[in-house]
Parts: sequence; structure tokens; C-alpha cells
Amino acid sequence: MCRIRERLLPSILSVASVVSVSLPASAAATPSAAASATRQYAHVQVARHPAPVRTVYVYVHEKKKNPSLHEYMQAHPKVHGAIVGAGVGTAAGALTGLITGRGIMRGALIGAGTGAGVGLIRTSQTMQRHPIMRDVATGSAVGLGLGWATSNRYQRFTAPGTAIGALAGLGVGVYKAGGL
Repeated sequence: MCRIRERLLPSILSVASVVSVSLPASAAATPSAAASATRQYAHVQVARHPAPVRTVYVYVHEKKKNPSLHEYMQAHPKVHGAIVGAGVGTAAGALTGLITGRGIMRGALIGAGTGAGVGLIRTSQTMQRHPIMRDVATGSAVGLGLGWATSNRYQRFTAPGTAIGALAGLGVGVYKAGGL
């Protein structure tokens, strides 16, 4: 009740007093049920001194101490996108390193970094509003990673790889948007 009283607006508390507080049935049953609920609203009755009782709903947020991996990934979509992208990039980079003969581990590390970047690009809210630019940025990042994984010490393929990836991403974005 103290937490709820502290969260009420000071203007309400200056002219009113809290008559009763009732938590939802799931929160009142057990402490573990209250900790597992993500959104709860407490039913708070406020009475102004000369006026009748008025009902105010106050948001009560209880954090769970140890969320599962599934719950964590649902709450943090960018982390989920980066982890999935890093996994896919690791496999693609290792395969690229194997095919080009530059090293499986080197390719896997480059692919993991590139994949994590692609995962962040794909889950960005700004890029969600601009789908063609999202595809161009994704293509650029993939092209950069492939160019970096296939290059050696003396021949750098990062600039052509990035340009080709950007053009491929632009083509895919325009095609998905319905063409010109």
C-alpha cells in the first residue's frame, strides 16, 4: 500500500486520503503470482474530505526476479535479433572461410560480428519505418562481411562487397515494395 500511495499524484494526496486499496486476485493470492504478472492495476478508492469516494486506477509494475530466457528475449527484441543474426552470420562466415581458404575461425568471427549488426538493423524501429533503406543497409552489411571474410592481407574486397551488397539490397527492397 505504501508503494501505491507514493505513486499517486501529489495533487490528489494533498486534498484526498486513500480509503482502500485492493490488488487484483492474481496478485493477492500469492507473492509468486504477483511477481509473475507483467501488468497489474490496483483498485484505489480515494475520498476527498468533503466529497464522495472516487475510484482511481494506478499502474503497479512488479518485476520478476529471474525471468526465463524466453521471457527475456520477448522483452528485449534487439538482443534476440543480434543473437540470432550472430548465429546465422557465424555459420555463413565459417562456410565462406572454408570455401575461400582464409580460415574457418576467421570467417566465423567476421560473420558473427556482421550477423549481429544485421540483426540490429533488422530490428531497429527506425528501419522498420523505412523498409527499402533497411534492405539497403542489410545488403551493405552482408556485403561488407562477405568481402572482409574473403579478402586477404593484400587484396581487400570490402568496398566492392559493400557496394554490391547495397545494390542487391536496393534491388530486393524495390522489388518487395512493388517496383518502380
